[in-house]
Amino acid sequence: MQRKSLSDILRNGDRENLSRAWGETQAAEDFAPLPSGEYVARIVGAELSTSKTKGTAGYKLAFRVLEGKHQGQRFWHDVWLTPAALPMAKRDLAKLGVSALEQLERPLPPGIRCQVKLTLRRDDDGNEYNRVRSFEVIGIDPPEADPFAPAPSGNGSGSKPPAIATAADEGNPDESADQGAGGEHDRF
Repeated sequence: MQRKSLSDILRNGDRENLSRAWGETQAAEDFAPLPSGEYVARIVGAELSTSKTKGTAGYKLAFRVLEGKHQGQRFWHDVWLTPAALPMAKRDLAKLGVSALEQLERPLPPGIRCQVKLTLRRDDDGNEYNRVRSFEVIGIDPPEADPFAPAPSGNGSGSKPPAIATAADEGNPDESADQGAGGEHDRF
């Protein structure tokens, strides 16, 4: 089988556009943990999970920094669902309006904005990672405009095009969120 060239996969003047963009674009920095501190962040994902090492049941929250030098970066908070951790789990989940275990099977409301105290930790192998020390919900942001939504029509007929379900509508953060870094945290 012959190897494809850029011309094979790009359309009409796309090669020139891509070549220009390539020349003007700086490479992204490697992902690294955030410095310890306080951050304003939005919860962009939440799902039931199990730890890779021991299979411990948990609920993983994904946050995206909204302000400052680290805007756009992500970090995660594992809420462990073990008898010993349940008091802390109930404390953290109550802040999000979760008062019954069954609610963990449904998506959280979108736009939850939090003030988060984040620490930087080091594991036994010397790898650094972030740990959420605490968080407080400080508001609910309005939904972001969907860039793919059809423009409002002025035909007066009152009919709307059919809605298209997305991964975000189905509560699947794996398909609706940007990629991040952090080992087992790459799911959001």
